[in-house]
Amino acid sequence: MTGISPQPTQQPKTSAAAPQRPASAKRAIAAATIGNALEFFDLALYALMATYIGATFFPNDDAGVQIVQTFAVFGMTYLIRPIGGLLLGAYADRRGRKKALMVSIRLMVIGTLLMAFMPGYATLGFFAPLGIVVARLIQGFAAGGEFGAATSFLVEQNDKRKGFFGSFQFASQGLATLLAAAFATGLSTTLSDAQMTAWGWRVPFVFGILVGPVGYLIRRYVEESPAMAQVPAAQEGGETSSPIRSVFRHHWGGLLIAGGTLMVSTALNYALQYMPTFAIKELGLDDSLSFTALLITGVILTFGTPVVGLLADRFGRLRIMVPAAALIGLSAVPLFIWLTRAPSFLALALCMTVLGLLKAAYFGALPSVMSDAFPVEARATGLAFSYNTTVALFGGFTPTIAAALVTATGQQIAPSYYLLAVSILSITALAGGYRIRGIR
Repeated sequence: MTGISPQPTQQPKTSAAAPQRPASAKRAIAAATIGNALEFFDLALYALMATYIGATFFPNDDAGVQIVQTFAVFGMTYLIRPIGGLLLGAYADRRGRKKALMVSIRLMVIGTLLMAFMPGYATLGFFAPLGIVVARLIQGFAAGGEFGAATSFLVEQNDKRKGFFGSFQFASQGLATLLAAAFATGLSTTLSDAQMTAWGWRVPFVFGILVGPVGYLIRRYVEESPAMAQVPAAQEGGETSSPIRSVFRHHWGGLLIAGGTLMVSTALNYALQYMPTFAIKELGLDDSLSFTALLITGVILTFGTPVVGLLADRFGRLRIMVPAAALIGLSAVPLFIWLTRAPSFLALALCMTVLGLLKAAYFGALPSVMSDAFPVEARATGLAFSYNTTVALFGGFTPTIAAALVTATGQQIAPSYYLLAVSILSITALAGGYRIRGIR
């Protein structure tokens, strides 16, 4: 079956997870959250340290061109994420969520190692930016498989609390933003621009290398998800023998729904990561104060997202997500107008706080909604491909699009129009999920 027609036979499979014991549930959350946070910590760092990375690897007399080049690499490496999602997602569906999570964290540590110790352009010339591209490709491939395996692993712990468990997927991304912003704030406050460019920006990447083994060990000793444990090993001629073929033959509707609901959240996530650079380059605000504003947002996303997950399990996911998406779109333009007309740390912090609260409200229930678009035996593959394709199109290039829109139009509020457009698309996808898949 193709297209977006209903598939009622899938629903029983989505409720296969038996309730977990509290200790097992805590270990599962820790395994997914710590490793996931590490992987997205490294990705967030690149966006936050773009100014210094650009000066190290992309020398150019025009600072605007330099930052666009840096963010272009940020976006270009996201193109490999759908490939990583398909391969590691299919591995998770066939061999188990746990094994896929262990592979992804190994790859991320390798990519982080390259980022931390790659010599600059002054030392290696052309090979320096090429090395950064390779590092970002490895990180992108690993992160591509991380989402599908980690999200499936979380929502399958307890079907009655899948909103809460699934929320830790994005709470861990909030924790990653929090850690990255904390490093950026602390380093930019204590070090000079010359020190930051010379070596300061590498410090948090070294931290990522040190944390990697901890995440690996936790994942190694955690139990497989209950739902996946009930799925037979790869069956000859069955769906589980080829999750990729299953997804593209039978679950196009799920791909469109899952990817569409993610659009506004993804664009807003990377817009928030871009805003400190926007405030520094376009508005002339202080580096450390701009990063502090993102630190506030990280706190909101880390601790607010699980609360929304709990509320979604009780009151319904779409009742929270649809108003949140609408408010994101409607508030983006006036918030950017206010910030550009009265640039200050207070204005930046308030804008990012409002957007952070709205993002947490939308974020919390999103992983479980996306998961309900696919059956267990093809879930990790479907989630990984829909997530990473959407991230590549609407996330990885968001900073580049935002910078290019400001440069092309001369309007500092141009990025807000982009957020308004994707919010409309996500609301449309939520409506499709409700009508076609019966997602509530």
